[in-house]
Amino acid sequence: MYDVAIIGAGITGCAIAYELGKYNVKAVIVEKENDVSEGTTKANSAIIHGGYDPKPGTKMAEYNIKGNVYTKELCEKLDVPYKQIGALVVAFSEEEKKTLEELKQRGITNGVPDMEIWDKEKLLKEEPNLSDKAVAALSSPNVGIVSPWELALALAETAVLNGVEVKLNTEVSGIEKENDTYKIETNNGVIEAKYICNAAGVFADKVNEMCNEKTFEITPNEKGKGVLVAPTVHGNLIVGPDSQPSAANDVSTTKQGLDFVRNTALKSVPGINFRESIRNFAGVRARTADHDFHIYEDKNNKGFINIAGMQSPGLSSACAIAPDILKMLENSGLTLEAKEDIVDERHIDRFKHLSHEDRAKLVEKNPAFGKIICRCETITEGEIINAVHRPIPATSIDAVKRRCNAGMGRCQGGFCGPRVQEIIARELNKPLADIPQDRLGTNIITGETKDGGAK
Repeated sequence: MYDVAIIGAGITGCAIAYELGKYNVKAVIVEKENDVSEGTTKANSAIIHGGYDPKPGTKMAEYNIKGNVYTKELCEKLDVPYKQIGALVVAFSEEEKKTLEELKQRGITNGVPDMEIWDKEKLLKEEPNLSDKAVAALSSPNVGIVSPWELALALAETAVLNGVEVKLNTEVSGIEKENDTYKIETNNGVIEAKYICNAAGVFADKVNEMCNEKTFEITPNEKGKGVLVAPTVHGNLIVGPDSQPSAANDVSTTKQGLDFVRNTALKSVPGINFRESIRNFAGVRARTADHDFHIYEDKNNKGFINIAGMQSPGLSSACAIAPDILKMLENSGLTLEAKEDIVDERHIDRFKHLSHEDRAKLVEKNPAFGKIICRCETITEGEIINAVHRPIPATSIDAVKRRCNAGMGRCQGGFCGPRVQEIIARELNKPLADIPQDRLGTNIITGETKDGGAK
């Protein structure tokens, strides 16, 4: 019997688990995929928004402002790549300049600090790569960029070190309530819990309806914040997205969508060289009709808490929402007794960013750090081995990529992928054919080509 079951291991579920790990509570994350952050969390713009976009008075506005500050604090504490780079909303006409004024006023109401509207002269002086057709821009210096999957992993790993359990490859198929206990039916048996936190992302409405009446509906995609051009924390450039209706599990890219992204982005930054694009990807927004987060305890089922509609600024808000979920659980009857000793910091050895002296010390301590496996990103065997043996082990090639960046460079694993696969198989003592590219079923090796041949 668990006190709390969290359904979904995206950024929201992981943030809740992190906060619960600080207390003497028996908690579990239930995730249908074989790793943390396999949904929208790994496929978004990675922006920690300033807070000028949400409508004042909404949950989005409240949590975006709080999350902008708290997320930065957690990234520093848990050694997650984060950079505060600021943002510009660019206008190309006098009519669009009026929108900048509206956004600024909205931001002031929400509590966004230090916003300015730059005229054309200052704008092009500060950002000479912008199109000279730009006439003005709203500057918001509190905007940051983050590695979203690394943040989710850091939160979940810290939670595990503090006693929270994680059940991967465990898909919820039904929920029944008997007295004060929820019985969660999964492909791996029944999980019993006194409280449920529904953080299932684009499937949150379906999970809610397993034991509650329909109170909201997730309608993936539709209407985002427009096409952005931004650096990533790993030194690349992200351009996009478009915004098209899609199914909850449809993350395909299309020529039409990519052409729209390209043409729209070139309007702002005409010098983008799209030949340098490494990979195209898509994510799905967990959008609701009223364009706000749905965070509440079900009125008919005590202890069932929905955290749904986590579209943008969901990434920016999740870490700030989590402490309030604990308050809701406590108000619903959960006893929160703080632990005396918890793990609340983390350090990751990133060989690429170390000085020559520190590299030498690390190699002397562990020779595996002297073997470069991913040449594009300068990732060592030691880092890959560490990824496999982290609190939530990497069991696929892409899981290693998310933890230490191996395969994230120009060749996208073309050279290092087979070696990474071999290291995972060796460290987990599994057959090479059992190591997938990413999700279960994404097999790379299906059998031998001839008797005595290599797998």
